[in-house]
Amino acid sequence: MSIIEKALNKAREEGQKLDKFADSHIESEKSNDSYSNHLNQSKATLNPGLSSNNELPPEKEVAEINWSHLAELGFLAPCDSNTQTIEEYRNIKRPIVNNAFGKGSIGINRANLILVTSSLPGEGKTFTAINLALSIANERDRQVLLIDADVARPSVSRVLGIKSGPGLVDYLDGQEISFSDVILSTNMPGFRVVPAGKLHKHSTELLSSNKMALLAEELSTRYSDRMIIFDSPPLLAATQGDILAKLVGQVVLVVEAERTMQSMVMESVEKLASCDVVLAVFNKANRTSDTDYYRYGYGYGQYAH
Repeated sequence: MSIIEKALNKAREEGQKLDKFADSHIESEKSNDSYSNHLNQSKATLNPGLSSNNELPPEKEVAEINWSHLAELGFLAPCDSNTQTIEEYRNIKRPIVNNAFGKGSIGINRANLILVTSSLPGEGKTFTAINLALSIANERDRQVLLIDADVARPSVSRVLGIKSGPGLVDYLDGQEISFSDVILSTNMPGFRVVPAGKLHKHSTELLSSNKMALLAEELSTRYSDRMIIFDSPPLLAATQGDILAKLVGQVVLVVEAERTMQSMVMESVEKLASCDVVLAVFNKANRTSDTDYYRYGYGYGQYAH
C-alpha cells in the first residue's frame, strides 16, 4: 500500500470518528432540551395562572373606563376636581397602605390583601372599594388589583363600564383557564381589575375551596409590593364575606350613617374577630358645615379585639 493510500485510509477513519462524536453530541443536546422542557412544563403546572417573575401577567386587552361618567357618579377620576373627596380618601388609605408596606405591616399576615365589606347591602362598600383602589393606584409607586368577589351580586364591572367576564368564578371553576386570563388592565396605569365572572350555584364552595386559598397566598407572597383589594358580599347577607375575611390581612368595614344599627355593626365585628386588622369607614354622613346633604362622607378608625 502506497503512502498516499495509507493517508487516505487514515483520513477516512478520522472522519468516521468525528461523525460519531457529532451524532453523540447532537443526541446529548436533544436529551438536555427534553429535560429542560420537562422542567419548564413542571413549573407551569405548579403556577398555572401566574407568571414566574415578579410581575402580574400581561393582559390581552385594555379596558377603557369612562372617567367623565365615573366622576359624575361621585367616584375619583383623573379629571376629578372634588378636592374634598380626594383628601378624604387620602386619609382613609394612609393607615391601610402603612399596614401593608410600612412599619405597621409587622405581624400582619397577608397585609397587602384588603377586603372591603359591610354589614348590609347598600351601605357603599363597592363605592368605597373602587375609590380606595383608584386613590392608591394614583400614587406613582403603587399598583392595585381590584377583584370583584361579590360573585352573587357583582357590580364593579358595571360601575366602571367594562366587560363583566370571564372572571374570578370562571378561574376557580375551570381547569383550562389561568388567572392571567381574567385580569383586565385599564386605561389608568397601575390599576387592574378582575371581574366576578359567571353566576354559579356553588359560588360559596368555590370561594372556600383550596384553589381560592392558594390564590390568596400566591397573591400575597409573590406580589407583596401590590395592593390586592376584594369587593366582598355584605357580612350579614351572605356567608361568603366570612370566608373571604379569613384569607386577607386587613378588612375595611363600611358603615352607613344613620341607617346601620349598632347591634348589626357589632355582629359584623364579631364575625371578623380572627382578622388581624379591621378598619371602619363611616359612609353617607351629614356634613355639619353645610346645610345640604353630603352623599359620601367618610371617617376611619380601628376596632380593637
